[in-house]
Amino acid sequence: MNTTSRTSSWQSAGTISLLTVAFLVACLVGGARAADAKPKPPQKGVALDGKTAFSVPAKELGLKADAITVAAWVKLADVKKSQVFANCGRANSAFTFYVYNGAVRMLIGPDQGSYAFATAPLPEPGVWTHYAGTYDGKQIRIYRNGTLETTVQRAGPMQAPAGDVFIGALNSTERFLTGEMDDVRIWRRTLNDAEVAAVVSGTDDAGADRDLAGRWIAAGLTGDAWKCASQGPAATRVVYVEPKVILNQKDTGYRGIWYMNQPSGDEYVYKYSGGMGTYCANHIPHAWYAAKVNKTFFTYGGAAPGNDQHLIHMVSYFDHNTGLVPRPTILLDKKTNDAHDNPVINLDDQGYIWIFSSSHGQSRPSYISRSKKPYDIEEFELVWTGNFSYPQPWYMPGHGFLFMHTFYQPGRSICMMTSPDGVNWSERRLLSYIDEGHYQVSRPLTGGRIGTFFNHHPKGKGLNWRTNVYYMETDDFGKTWKSADGTVLELPLKEIENPALVHDYRDAKLNMYTQDLTCDSQGRPVLMYVTSKGYESGPKNMPRTWTIARWTGSKWEIHGGDIISDNNYDFGSLYIESDDLWRIIGPTQVGPQPYNPGGEIAMWISTDQGRHWKMVRQMTSGSEYNHTFVRRPVNAHPDFYGFWADGHGRRPSDSRLYFCNKAGDVFRLPVVMTADSARPERIN
Repeated sequence: MNTTSRTSSWQSAGTISLLTVAFLVACLVGGARAADAKPKPPQKGVALDGKTAFSVPAKELGLKADAITVAAWVKLADVKKSQVFANCGRANSAFTFYVYNGAVRMLIGPDQGSYAFATAPLPEPGVWTHYAGTYDGKQIRIYRNGTLETTVQRAGPMQAPAGDVFIGALNSTERFLTGEMDDVRIWRRTLNDAEVAAVVSGTDDAGADRDLAGRWIAAGLTGDAWKCASQGPAATRVVYVEPKVILNQKDTGYRGIWYMNQPSGDEYVYKYSGGMGTYCANHIPHAWYAAKVNKTFFTYGGAAPGNDQHLIHMVSYFDHNTGLVPRPTILLDKKTNDAHDNPVINLDDQGYIWIFSSSHGQSRPSYISRSKKPYDIEEFELVWTGNFSYPQPWYMPGHGFLFMHTFYQPGRSICMMTSPDGVNWSERRLLSYIDEGHYQVSRPLTGGRIGTFFNHHPKGKGLNWRTNVYYMETDDFGKTWKSADGTVLELPLKEIENPALVHDYRDAKLNMYTQDLTCDSQGRPVLMYVTSKGYESGPKNMPRTWTIARWTGSKWEIHGGDIISDNNYDFGSLYIESDDLWRIIGPTQVGPQPYNPGGEIAMWISTDQGRHWKMVRQMTSGSEYNHTFVRRPVNAHPDFYGFWADGHGRRPSDSRLYFCNKAGDVFRLPVVMTADSARPERIN
């Protein structure tokens, strides 16, 4: 027995106290040293070429829904494209650790379709950088090289991890990483700051690896198996599978996509949400009337059977001769739940149907498809693959397509391309990129002109702030662009103050949400939009004012105040039928989910060119869900005058599709079909 054991009781107590103090000091010093320790990057990792990844069954990792840490060393060849470090589940479900929109994100997808994420700065191309993301059921944290970058509050368990966990890709077809990865780890618990720093510096592997579900280091790669360096399963090589884009299948009825954006943490649940089959305001057009066959062809964001949040691109028509609709054609599966990927439609002068399938940013490809036969929806072929967002293609007889769209760089820039045949396209031309970009609405006008109006995102304020109104048009197929008074614009627009400015809403601190664009009998542009005090749902940002800006030939005349609705994303369409008959159809009346997007549909009339408006018919009432995004077809026929969807504003739900005639009668497309064609049901 040593002398320490023979000391008196007071000496023992004192020694224990001193040891305790020493232990605490050591912990503090050790933690500080770990936090201050330099990152220790690997010499060489596992090479990933953009077509190879690895996967492991989630059940073999024993992951929890309320505690997880994911970490990896990455060296990326390209930091501009979206790519995934690790993912479980479909996009925005369980967890995704990835590059997107100019940042690295740790995303957690709790139940009820909502998600949240924390962000960290991008790595430098070709430089080893360590990232770690944690979630404890209340907060999401993300670290870069051992330093905490962001903490985001998000309570509730994530969606139960199931299926495969992919390393280096979202799944077998999307967002493959290009570069190298090493020391990929997943824990069943939340690491603290000191533990993350220790992992990065390599100073405390043993302590940090408690509850480690799996660790994969470069030395463990043998052939197609990436063996686990700890107690855990091996990951298996996954090779990119070229997806079959065009499906050309028939569906059993008409179902729309349910979608939400930005959980709000209040009684309204989301910034916006609901039935988004005809979303969004900046996707145009959704329907096109062809007089030669007396049919209105339309496209929409549909939903897969049994999954209201799995986006399917659908094409169909309404036969004005018979009053029937066929089974809709399933064109393609975008492998996402994001309604920003919704399609739009065009018809050329030979009757071929063109579908432009969008992408939300650059994370997924965009497609252009064409029917194999004129005026026929039975079979389509893929003619172009690339990238575009918020598509607004316009077929101009004698010229071809002038394609207005958005391209992320990383903000939303207004661009155009032209094509004589829809297959061979010009270089993308930048038209406007002021501060952080724009949302636009374009339309053909009389005299072979195309006009567009747009807002802008002030620099440094984020995309939820959008203000001002700008307008420009072209009469020579996009070669030159002019303001409404004929001033030739110097493009791209880069300054807030420029000749295209219609109205400055900055001093009034008002947001502007685009709706529709058309022209009067003299071809002068008329714009419709909503203004509000802020982006959040709820009464505090009232009034949401439907506003008309009309070019008189010498100035812009702006009127608003007769129509007030309760959400920024209440979207309707403007019809100018004569000089003394203007019509609006939209969800202006309070719906079953107040202050969420949409509501009950109403018809308004103006007899003085938009100065004053009177509601002449409420077209829906007592609805189960809010009605959203009423779209005006090109060449609108009186029997198919508006097209929209419905859906619950505060929780995932099914979604139905509707259309109305010019008189305001409303018809629901058949949700379930037992025959090859069916008659839409009148609901009012």
